Amino acid sequence: MLVINGSSRVDGNTEQLTSIMLEDISHTHIHLRDYVIEPIIDKRHTEEGFSPVDDDYDQIIQSVLEHDILIFATPLYWYGMSGYMKNFIDRWSQSLRDKRFDFKKEMGTKKGFVVICGGDTPYMKGLPLVQQFQYIFDFVGLEYIGYLIGKGNAPGEVLKDERAIAHANYWNGYFKMI
Repeated sequence: MLVINGSSRVDGNTEQLTSIMLEDISHTHIHLRDYVIEPIIDKRHTEEGFSPVDDDYDQIIQSVLEHDILIFATPLYWYGMSGYMKNFIDRWSQSLRDKRFDFKKEMGTKKGFVVICGGDTPYMKGLPLVQQFQYIFDFVGLEYIGYLIGKGNAPGEVLKDERAIAHANYWNGYFKMI
């Protein structure tokens, strides 16, 4: 199980909620903020189509390919995923053209889950982001498991969201069974 955390805040609400959900479950955690991932340069319609980029993306995508369950954890920033997460997923366009592996085939063997925390009515305003992840997962063949949303803006605020904590505990039981 791999957690891909798109938060810019160390030990922020998204990370805290994810930690509750995965308590006593073995997992690997990647904080995208700790890596350099250059933006994608769209070369889909050029002759070269793909060229390697000197950054940390390959290291992260190798870890993604080594795990069966991927948890995408992101704050709800301006009603979408964080910039770190968006930049990472945008680079999947490169992986789709990378001849070293069959990205869609590899992703089709995995399951995906989404954790979102936000402060502005996230249970409603976070749903379009859940849907966006569902479309992304569908495009690459990643099986969608579900999502967890929590309300939290100020540091630690999500810990007061009883609904989110109850749902995190539910998913904890689910992940312990698989």
